[in-house]
Amino acid sequence: GTRRRRAAYRRALWTGAEVFVTVGVVLLLLVVHQLWWTNRQARQDADHKVQALEREWGRAGSPGVPGAGPGGDDSGSGSASGSGSGAGDGGQGGKSGAGGSTGAASSRGTADSTRTTPRWSQAYAVLSIPRLSLRVPVAEGVSKADVLNKGYVGHYKGTQQPGQAGNFALAGHRNTHGEPFRYLPRLRHGDTITIEAKSAVYTYVVDRTLPQTSPGDGGVIRPVPRSTVRPSYGYGEPGYYITLTTCTPEYTSRYRMAVWGKLTAMRPR
Repeated sequence: GTRRRRAAYRRALWTGAEVFVTVGVVLLLLVVHQLWWTNRQARQDADHKVQALEREWGRAGSPGVPGAGPGGDDSGSGSASGSGSGAGDGGQGGKSGAGGSTGAASSRGTADSTRTTPRWSQAYAVLSIPRLSLRVPVAEGVSKADVLNKGYVGHYKGTQQPGQAGNFALAGHRNTHGEPFRYLPRLRHGDTITIEAKSAVYTYVVDRTLPQTSPGDGGVIRPVPRSTVRPSYGYGEPGYYITLTTCTPEYTSRYRMAVWGKLTAMRPR
């Protein structure tokens, strides 16, 4: 009887160990899928879409964006919020307006940049950030399944289109699914952000950064962007703005960060 009890005990331990190892392997595979496979697949899809847009526009490369590679991350590439070393100029001082960029933009008629509203989830532009070696499609909407999880950057519906007066606001993943905004905190004041559309190429310059705010802070994407949670961050005058948003810190969606820029140049394709 004692031997039988011991044998049953050993079988129970062995079965438990097998179950434990099996669960561990399954979890490991899930992590690999999320952190490696989704990035690989999304970056390939995003790169193919960029090439398709260039062919559609009759262009072979990226005009006016020297050094911008086709990948989604900069071996540090990429994106999103989070703590990060020195992003922007701190975003302080809310009364600074768009300054000379407004005049330059209006004098060139940038308000007619995108007359027709793109279809939902349609990729219609290319975002390039040389400092991050980032070059990804911009699609209409911020749906995870239809836009963000494809490795694209999504345009907030209801905000302006590139080159128009107001705020051209974008969102992107910081981790997984291409993670285009993983290294967003690496952006500095004066870095260039280029939007290539069918009819024109728009150049914005990074101006301010909001390191952290709540997910519900809708003020950051208003026509005149200003945080409703941290009002010292933002602007007080109309202008031609771009906003890049993502989750922070990494591997969480507890907070959001934003990088703001101003339009400085536009040229027809």
